[in-house]
Amino acid sequence: MRILVSDDLAHEGIDILKQEFDVDVKTSLSEEQLMEIIQDYDALVVRSATKVTKNIIDKSNLKVIGRAGVGVDNIDVDSATRKGILVVNAPEGNTIAASEHTVALLMAAARNIPAAVASLKSKKWDRKSFVGVELRGKTLGVVGLGRIGKDVAYKAIGLGMNVLAYDPYVIKDHVENIHIKVADLETVIKEADFITFHVPLTKTTYHMIDKERISMMKDKVIIINCARGGIIDETALYDALVSGKVAACALDVFEHEPPLESPLIDLPNVIATPHLGASTAEAQVNVAVDVAKDIIRALKGEMVKNPVNMITVRPEEYNEIKPFIELAEKMGSLYTQLKNGRISEVEMIYTGKITRFDVKPITTAGIKGILTNILEIPANLVNAYFLAKERGIKIIEKKISKDQDAPGNVILKITTDKGVGSVSGTVFEKNEQRIIAVDDYKIDLIPKGYALMSFHRDRPGIVGEVGNLLGRNDINIAYMQLGRKSFRGEALMVLGTDEEIPENVLDEIKKIKDVSDAVFIKF
Repeated sequence: MRILVSDDLAHEGIDILKQEFDVDVKTSLSEEQLMEIIQDYDALVVRSATKVTKNIIDKSNLKVIGRAGVGVDNIDVDSATRKGILVVNAPEGNTIAASEHTVALLMAAARNIPAAVASLKSKKWDRKSFVGVELRGKTLGVVGLGRIGKDVAYKAIGLGMNVLAYDPYVIKDHVENIHIKVADLETVIKEADFITFHVPLTKTTYHMIDKERISMMKDKVIIINCARGGIIDETALYDALVSGKVAACALDVFEHEPPLESPLIDLPNVIATPHLGASTAEAQVNVAVDVAKDIIRALKGEMVKNPVNMITVRPEEYNEIKPFIELAEKMGSLYTQLKNGRISEVEMIYTGKITRFDVKPITTAGIKGILTNILEIPANLVNAYFLAKERGIKIIEKKISKDQDAPGNVILKITTDKGVGSVSGTVFEKNEQRIIAVDDYKIDLIPKGYALMSFHRDRPGIVGEVGNLLGRNDINIAYMQLGRKSFRGEALMVLGTDEEIPENVLDEIKKIKDVSDAVFIKF
């Protein structure tokens, strides 16, 4: 495994990587230079300088891209996801640094500190021009209650401010008991005296604060942005600052960086810093160490802590659902080895104790198992959902939680142009995985190694004929399972084998009287 670090990274993170893998540090590469060498690496670690474009991703054989920081707008995450490349970041390492910088800018804007410092340094003693406002008793609007937004809210409460917050993904009761009042975006921007932003830059947050929303704000509002440039329409903000609608703003980020041509930085009521939110010695070490550890986990095939384009599993739940993740993938693989047809719908049904957990990782594993055998593009836990939806496959997830103490069962039901089929599985004690049904045939199959599955009419002697044929070809049978719908009716036989079954032997089995089909399965 080889890792490329293409931006400046704290040596503590590089040292951790070097303990496990070969690491090259090559900074200030152009897109063309990076494209020339990227195919030689399994992992890429960046900060904000390197732009990981679709061209770079398409040229690569990467397994993981790590961002030493929070924002990933310099990485084409969609292209990485489609190719099955995991993207990880380090959202916790700079939380304190970013929240402290936000509060520092909040206070600086409220008390006109930079302008007052500049005035005094120019040998002027001017106190009247820099009268500020107090924070205590004022309302701080916090847009985005992630780690940083919540930490800013805590600090503001400690300063005696009222906190009014907007975040569509936060449960109201979870934050209101810590004195943060939750409201819709319009209410926040209408009622706040100060507004601070802590959201990622996405299609929905781009220019979320425009001329119309600025007009809803209180007169003399103060705006802080330490999140991402592009959240605020800078032209609309400039006009509002000039007119006095917005009394002041403090910006650490800009839509185009460096913003040397931006008229905003020339205004006297604008405090501007050069993207310093994460620029503390402690934060740089923290994000480097955090991303390095996740890169190592990813390359070792372990569950990562901070996935950007994969479902997060809480550590305390992982051990409980891991055997079901493995089982679901094998169930999906079994189905597409056994049957064919154009898939239109995949339904995953969960019963028993597994319904207590977030089952989406299990569903994703089932989809991965299905797609692995039918797509040229490698399917994994990163891109399985994406690839399924790209093919127009409808995905349904159901929990039937009548008895959450009962053994956990998973039913995979697939609809194709040839009908509906299903595979059912469970996990016994000591994490023993079993496939317990295929369609209406009840079996007890250990999903490991090799198996022969044959469909036939239930009659005396047919099991022996198949067994003798395998014996003549020196293929050892490890176990046998038989499921049937009725006496002398249709039956399914499963023979676990210690060796692969050649195609010519499989053809001979299919010629046995009353055998309708025979399939060799690899788990």
